[in-house]
Amino acid sequence: MKPINIKEKHNVFNKQWQPHQIATVDDMQVILAKIQGEFVWHAHEDEDELFMVTKGTLYMQFRDRTEVVNEGEMIVVPKGVEHNPSTKDGEEVHLLLFEKLSTKHTGDVEHERTQTVYPKI
Repeated sequence: MKPINIKEKHNVFNKQWQPHQIATVDDMQVILAKIQGEFVWHAHEDEDELFMVTKGTLYMQFRDRTEVVNEGEMIVVPKGVEHNPSTKDGEEVHLLLFEKLSTKHTGDVEHERTQTVYPKI
């Protein structure tokens, strides 16, 4: 039970699109990620997903619109909603995510960026 410095934890890794687990809360996990460019369209049929932007601007694409999520803001993607996180103009964005331990990185979509293990830092 010690404080976790999110900025310090983000400095521990450099690889983009590879989530790192920093804590668990019951059956939920708190994840940090660095992203740049476009990810992959996917959905999580049984889990909601919370994205909080700690640095930069996230563009959360949905099939009918794109929501702009600025630094210090968050967005919740409800279960079953297809989405694709992205950034613009080469900006690296830092995220904090909150999701169930059972959540698959890219849902049922297999992609070269799909991660099956989240390193704990």
